[in-house]
Amino acid sequence: MAMSLTQADLSTQSLVTEASSIEATSPPYFSVTIRQDSLSITLDGSTIFVLSVSLIFCIQFLQPATLAAVIGLATAVLFVHNDYQNFINLGPGGTPSTFAGYVRINWLKLWALRDPFEPLPVDPASQPAAGVLHKKPLPYRCGPRPAVVGIAPQRQVNQFGSRECYLALRRILENHGVLHAEELGIGTSCFEKHGLGLFARYPVNNTCQGEICHVHNSDHSLHLNLHPEDAREVIQKGWGQRHPLTSRCFLFKMPVPRQFTMVYAPRTRDELKVVCQIIEAAGWWVVAKEIRMDMLGET
Repeated sequence: MAMSLTQADLSTQSLVTEASSIEATSPPYFSVTIRQDSLSITLDGSTIFVLSVSLIFCIQFLQPATLAAVIGLATAVLFVHNDYQNFINLGPGGTPSTFAGYVRINWLKLWALRDPFEPLPVDPASQPAAGVLHKKPLPYRCGPRPAVVGIAPQRQVNQFGSRECYLALRRILENHGVLHAEELGIGTSCFEKHGLGLFARYPVNNTCQGEICHVHNSDHSLHLNLHPEDAREVIQKGWGQRHPLTSRCFLFKMPVPRQFTMVYAPRTRDELKVVCQIIEAAGWWVVAKEIRMDMLGET
């Protein structure tokens, strides 16, 4: 049964006006460049001299196996240090930004999904039995996909959404929770432990305390749970990709559901409308009910 609310065209002017009205209540806006640096070393003259002398000393006084172990260990330390800094540069997420969190992520990486663009097969026993995006198929997203890195956190490193779209999306989610307070709620993401999340009070598929979606403050992308048919539509039309931890591991339970999907940050008002349609589909998967989103009350 569909609960109908207005979802009409959203003008650029109204988007900016509505978004500006919530700046005082929104968290600080993050103008962030999420860097992922390659491993590189720059040596000045004095460092080259010291390194050369040390290498000559090692060749003269150390066994070849010992020398090889020292060089290998130094290389490994440099690689781990660079990789750890890239992990920290992704910002806060579901995993603590500590070395222990870094080690945990690298353990999970061993079991991560190899192809995030391969849709999850449909489970015949799943409920609801089908998705909803086939009723109104998504348009294709313009341009190439953004570069995405990390596992937890998982973030875009380019094609960040605009500030206006981010604030407008927060407002839409907050209004959605208020208008359907008997079924939905707003809070801090259960998965991320950061960022605004939309929750179902009576979930059919209990994701993480009934979380439907959450939006990231840094890159403005989203994570949500979708029926496999709807996830296929999102992936094939270029709007998102599966989370790396949606693979199946027989040794332990993965920390996210197999339906967990990343949706790229909306860059324009038209993309924001599509993202809202995808959030509606996420709500369908979690509560098995279509609840339409009000696009900022536009008529």
